[in-house]
Amino acid sequence: VQLQASGGGFVQAGGSLRLSCAASGRTLRSYNMGWFRQAPGKEREFVSAIGRSGGRGTYADSVNGRFSISRDNAKNTVYLQMDSLKPEDTAVYYCAASNGVWSSQTQEEMYIYWGQGTQVTVSS
Repeated sequence: VQLQASGGGFVQAGGSLRLSCAASGRTLRSYNMGWFRQAPGKEREFVSAIGRSGGRGTYADSVNGRFSISRDNAKNTVYLQMDSLKPEDTAVYYCAASNGVWSSQTQEEMYIYWGQGTQVTVSS
């Protein structure tokens, strides 16, 4: 599976961005999908994940209520809608695919395919 993340950019605090993660080579239906991010000088951290058939998803406390994950299996694409952005959301955002159990979806080591990352910069 090849994953291509896009939609990052520069936005002022309080603004919104929508990230997309398009897959090729294989259907995403077989995978739980996640978004992670890495800020400068920090380790990569979990942001959100969604199950194979969709649903509400799960979120890191830092983004809960502001971000929304969704997927369109027909388009082989996963989305991350980011609202009320804050400067601390500045990071490179990565999408990833996991064939593990749902209960472990916050764990980075469960993900076997990764996109290249897209930069999100939020100014104060």
